[in-house]
Amino acid sequence: MTVLSVGGDVDLATATTLSEQIRTVLGHRPPILVLDLTDVEFLASAGLQVLVDAYRTAPSTRVAVVAAGPATRRPITMTELHQLLELYPSLDKARAALGGD
Repeated sequence: MTVLSVGGDVDLATATTLSEQIRTVLGHRPPILVLDLTDVEFLASAGLQVLVDAYRTAPSTRVAVVAAGPATRRPITMTELHQLLELYPSLDKARAALGGD
């Protein structure tokens, strides 16, 4: 399991950088990638698109998202992306569910 922790704002100005980081991690073909959004203060539509792109471009990697606060969990659930993405309220819960250490 690989965990990519994200912080600050994920918006039009930062989405490309996050997307590049995710592509780099996925290039190593981890069995599981957890995107930990615990420290994200703002998740814009560009950030939501990055999450969708990560899911769609990683057929051999299981992609999960940790989002607990209203800045992250709310936009994910309001856009119904929680039906596409595996969503967890904490990194500990994600690790327990996904079998990571």
